[in-house]
Amino acid sequence: MRLHRLEVEAFGPFADRAEVDFDALSDAGLFLLSGPTGAGKSSVLDAVCFALYGDVPGDRSAAKRLRSDHAAADAVPRVVLEATLAGRRFRIDRSPAWTRPKKRGVGTTTEQARVVISERRPAADGAVEWQPLSTRLDETGHLVTRLVGMTLPQFCQVALLPQGRFQAFLRARSEERHALLQQVFQTERFDRIEKSLRDRRVELRRASESHHTTVADLVSRVSEVGGDDAPAEWPTDPELLSGWIEALGAAAGAASAAQAAEVERAASAEVAAASASAAGIELAGLRATHAAAHRARSDLEAAAAGHAERRRRVDRAHRARAVKPLHELAVRAGADVADLQMRQSTAHAALEELVGTSLDDQQVAEHRTAAARTLAEVVRLRPLQRQAADLERELARCTRRSAETDAELLRVAARADAVPIELELAQPALTAARDAEVLAAALAGELEVVRTRIRAARSAEALDSELRAAERSLAEAIEARLLAREALVEIREQRLDGMAAEIAGRLAVGASCPVCGSADHPHPAAPAPGAPDEATEREARREVDDLEVVVEAHAQQVRGIESRLAALRAEAGATAAHLLAEEEDVRTRVQRARAEASRVGDLAARVEALLAERESLARDRESLGATAAALETEAAVIASRQASLRDQLARVVPDGSDLDRVTAFHQRVEALAHQCADLAADLTRARSTSDSTQLAADETAAQAGFESSVAAAAAWLPDDAVADLQQQVERHEREAARLVEVLADPELTRAAAAEEPDLEALARAHHRAKEELATARLEELGLRERVERLRGLAAMVEAALAAWSPVRSELDLVADLAALVEGKHPDNRLQMRLSAYVLAHRLGQVVDAANLRLSSMSDQRYSLVHTGRRGAGETRGGLSLLVRDDWTGDTRDPATLSGGETFVVSLALALGLADVITDEAGGTDLDTLFVDEGFGSLDAETLEDVMDTLDTLRDGGRVVGVVSHVPELQTRIPTQLRVHRGRAGSRTTLSLA
Repeated sequence: MRLHRLEVEAFGPFADRAEVDFDALSDAGLFLLSGPTGAGKSSVLDAVCFALYGDVPGDRSAAKRLRSDHAAADAVPRVVLEATLAGRRFRIDRSPAWTRPKKRGVGTTTEQARVVISERRPAADGAVEWQPLSTRLDETGHLVTRLVGMTLPQFCQVALLPQGRFQAFLRARSEERHALLQQVFQTERFDRIEKSLRDRRVELRRASESHHTTVADLVSRVSEVGGDDAPAEWPTDPELLSGWIEALGAAAGAASAAQAAEVERAASAEVAAASASAAGIELAGLRATHAAAHRARSDLEAAAAGHAERRRRVDRAHRARAVKPLHELAVRAGADVADLQMRQSTAHAALEELVGTSLDDQQVAEHRTAAARTLAEVVRLRPLQRQAADLERELARCTRRSAETDAELLRVAARADAVPIELELAQPALTAARDAEVLAAALAGELEVVRTRIRAARSAEALDSELRAAERSLAEAIEARLLAREALVEIREQRLDGMAAEIAGRLAVGASCPVCGSADHPHPAAPAPGAPDEATEREARREVDDLEVVVEAHAQQVRGIESRLAALRAEAGATAAHLLAEEEDVRTRVQRARAEASRVGDLAARVEALLAERESLARDRESLGATAAALETEAAVIASRQASLRDQLARVVPDGSDLDRVTAFHQRVEALAHQCADLAADLTRARSTSDSTQLAADETAAQAGFESSVAAAAAWLPDDAVADLQQQVERHEREAARLVEVLADPELTRAAAAEEPDLEALARAHHRAKEELATARLEELGLRERVERLRGLAAMVEAALAAWSPVRSELDLVADLAALVEGKHPDNRLQMRLSAYVLAHRLGQVVDAANLRLSSMSDQRYSLVHTGRRGAGETRGGLSLLVRDDWTGDTRDPATLSGGETFVVSLALALGLADVITDEAGGTDLDTLFVDEGFGSLDAETLEDVMDTLDTLRDGGRVVGVVSHVPELQTRIPTQLRVHRGRAGSRTTLSLA
């Protein structure tokens, strides 16, 4: 990092624009930033820090007073810095948040902090131009931190040693040095290695626990199946499981073989019991068959009479079958004669009733002829009647259509008058709905803006509470620091008051007094009870330094929260309650506008429909008028034709009789007369057929042995009844023959003579044998299944152990390695982390580089010692520093150094760190270094040594700026940047050698 130009305006003590040309100062390599107290020397360094990080170091950050009090009320505070960062040249233009008068009205308003970072790049025409990279505060902060390679506190510890704080790195704890050196030397990869090993250890431990759970579940299942507990030592020695499972499998196999022999014995016993039961059942069946045959023969003997009657009925039915057809034919012929007689009488009576007089056969024939002549005349008149009826219907249709057309014409006319009125009402509503649609879109955008402001307001409220808590913490830290400072001042005063006693305590017998020079010490002063010593003062000073760091951390937190809170409040512009009310109002207006806008489609469709309807109604009105005139003409023509046809019908049927009724009457007369004639002829033929059929039936019955066909019909039976009787006869005869054969069987005879078997006892014995066999087989199946399950589980256990083994091995290796790199392994004697080990090497290089300058600056007395031992209160070692006093040969804590000694050692350490960082490949280039005050604590000889050391820095191209008002330095360093104070603000001048 190298600074080129700084421009400040309305910042700190600088009311007007002030410029610093660091390029001109850098030519000398060493320059002095001088000026009276309060002029603004440290404000130049504050401006550099603010340009880079948007904040200033130390207590000045907590004051929140970056804008100059000397500047005009509307002057914009601004800092512009040009610097080379990571080999690229940038220009950073920043303004802090500040309060200005309102342009309208009274009061003030807050301007938010802003930033513009630009990079110098070649343009298309070959010239050089500044190209903006970002205007966001957070984005610029991340970019600068990445380019510089350090945060603000780290930058102040390494490149910018502010007033009273340059000893912080020297006295820092190992953890604090670790954070700084890690970011400066970019050794995060070693932290990532540590984290990777920790994550891998956790992952492997979880995998190992998962495998252990799997194996434990399998062991539990094996124990349940085998009925034996697993060895208690198996979690630490899984190899014990194989022998245990093998033994369980052998025992299960032996038990299964023994049970198989028991199953064979039970099967033989079951077969014997089954045979005995079957033999008993067979004997009982033979005895039952013989007894049933005896009972059946007795039943047949009792049914002999019924058997003889069935044989006689079957014989008569067979003889009557030949007579049945002729008898049925004769019966049907007689029925036909009776039916024809009844039908003839009915037809003759109906004809007489129709004509209204008694008739003989001759008169019936005459009525038939007259009806035929009348029907022929009606046929001629029928077409004329149909034409008249058609014309009547057509006339009615024309009349109906004419009435419908008139009604439709009236409706169309009324609708045509109403449509323009509806159009006048719909069009304004459509215009209003479309306006509401536009308004709804605008209000929706406004509602989204209000909601964004509400979110900002709520975030601001939450952040305000966080700010109050941070401010309380800051106030507590400042109060604690103030108390510590007061305690330090009091300790110093007490020590000064008791300095005589302290000097007396250091006197040696025979040595000269450093005050009076006497070798005699008759009355040395004694320390007061509880008087503080040097160690007490050093401890108080260390406490003050630690509280300085705490205050700085709290101050940075407060500034960050205030910056975020100001941005959120500016974005919100009002309170959350006010914005919620505004949101509700806008949402209500949006809903009303959307409700009104939702009618656009319906109203537009309504207007279009009304316009189309208006045109359609005009066309319909014209069409209906033409249709009504045509129907009127058509009705007149039809009425004229209808009158002509009526005249023709009246000439044929003068009385106006209905042709259909006349036709129906004569058709009925003709049909009845014709029916009477036909029935008389059919009756004569039927009587002749009936007499001849009855004679033939009686002759056939006599031949079959019956008195008449009626007697034969009485003996006749249906075929199924005859078949049933025949089957009964045959069944009776077959059963009699079978019983004779059964009763003669010798085996049945022997069975009947044998003793009756006890079937229940035989069945019980067979059931017991089957139960014993089923129990034995079930037990054998369980034992066989146990063997198979043990074999399967053994294979699963072996597979699980094989999968677990490499995980356990890798876990042991990774756990040892992770513990080693974390400094927790016994082999890591220093208990040092890997990242700390790497940084310890870097710190050793820094100490070596620092000692090169410290030796000359301290007159060969002091040197820094890097030790791997842990300091007081530290949990990890590797980055601790001690100071060796070569005059005494002792090493001590840097906190025991005096103010001037601390300054010299800290300066040497800072320069050594800058040297190593610059020389380290991939490290951060620190070409510009500032030292703010501290030279006043040096004696003339030490100051000379320090200045000689600073002079040597120019050989490596580094630029060192010394901030001091020591007169000797003003004569020693000719290149100077002077800051002059005045009532109107400070200004700067440049003095080059």
